Amino acid sequence: MCKDKDCYGGKDCTSIKEDVKKEYEGENLEIMKAAAALESEGYMKLTRIEELMSFCRAMGFKKLGMAFCIGFEREAEAIHKLLEKEFEVHSVCCKVCGINKEDFGLKKIREDRYEATCDPIGQAEVLNREGTELNIILGLCVGHDVLFAKHSKALITTLAVKDRVLAHNPMGAIYSRYYRKKLGIK
Repeated sequence: MCKDKDCYGGKDCTSIKEDVKKEYEGENLEIMKAAAALESEGYMKLTRIEELMSFCRAMGFKKLGMAFCIGFEREAEAIHKLLEKEFEVHSVCCKVCGINKEDFGLKKIREDRYEATCDPIGQAEVLNREGTELNIILGLCVGHDVLFAKHSKALITTLAVKDRVLAHNPMGAIYSRYYRKKLGIK
C-alpha cells in the first residue's frame, strides 16, 4: 500500500527479486510472453473475451473447459458457442452430480425443497477427465471458485465473477460513493 510505486520504474523493495526471476522459465515464461504480447498489442482495444481467445491462440491451447454457475446459463451458452468456433470446449454447470445439500448438512435457501449443492470439485473432475488445457471460471460463488481452483489440473482464468447485487461488477462497490460510504471506505 505504498504511495510511491517506485517498482513501476524498476526499484526492488523486496529481497526476493532474483529468486522470483528464476521461476520465469519453461511454461511460466511462455505464459508471461503471451500475456505481455497481448497487453502490448490489445491494450484498450480488446474485451476480456477477445483477450481470452487471443491468449489461447498464442499458447496453442486446443481444449478449453468452462466451469459456470447455473445463474450464468445463458452467458455460458453464448461463450461456449463463441469459443467452439476455434477450440474444443467442455462446459460444466455448478450443480453437476446433483448432490443434496442435506448430505453435508449445508444451509439451504429454502428448507421446503430439494436443493442440489454447487459442486466445484465435481466440476474440476469433469474437466480434468476431459484433459482440458485451460479452464475458465464463469460466475462461480466465492469459495466455490477456491475449491475449483484447488482441484483443477489445468491452468485457470476467470472470465466473470458473481455479484448478484452489482450486476456481476464487484468493483462497482468501490466506484460508487454510496457503497464506499456503506463499506466505510474514504
